[in-house]
Amino acid sequence: MNAIWDVVHTERAALISDLAQLPAERWATPSLCPGWDVHDVLAHLVDDAKTTWPGFMLRLAAARFDFDRYNGDGLARERRADPRATLAAFEAVSRRTTSAPAPKATRLVEAFVHGEDIRRPLGLGRAYPAEHVAAALRHQLATGVGMGGGKERAAGLRLIATDTSLDHGEGQEVRGTALALLLAVSGRPVAADELTGPGLTALTR
Repeated sequence: MNAIWDVVHTERAALISDLAQLPAERWATPSLCPGWDVHDVLAHLVDDAKTTWPGFMLRLAAARFDFDRYNGDGLARERRADPRATLAAFEAVSRRTTSAPAPKATRLVEAFVHGEDIRRPLGLGRAYPAEHVAAALRHQLATGVGMGGGKERAAGLRLIATDTSLDHGEGQEVRGTALALLLAVSGRPVAADELTGPGLTALTR
């Protein structure tokens, strides 16, 4: 668990550094999350970092157990008028080790997927630790789409990571880095040259 939090804290610090000098007009750049811009995703990360088990249950009940409403409420609560204030709020909570009542691998999913939700539209790159990305991918492959995972997207496919030992499933192959596979399984778009194999269309449709 300590290893997971070490990675999460490192990724939060890296994202803060990447966004520190972002021009004001670029905060409205659409992210990879449909309907959310870069500023929205950052506000969601603030809310996520501040979440506790009791708070999660109370707020989910207030949202009538609708996860989209729950996330929307959290975003609205943490999104400041000035994106730089939202970034400062993220920095203030970046070392926290609280979370919703969910498997700890979800912290890795949040760090990597939302990191790319922000970075890719801004043209920013980052080298993530492949073994931890693979751990996040394994979680997504075991979790249904309705719970934020991607199990159904990978059904009937064999996913092979080219930068780790991950080899999952049976069927038509899809090959690529663990990060590209993680993004695709999580319902995010990837570049045309990031994944290959006869199962690519089925995975990314």
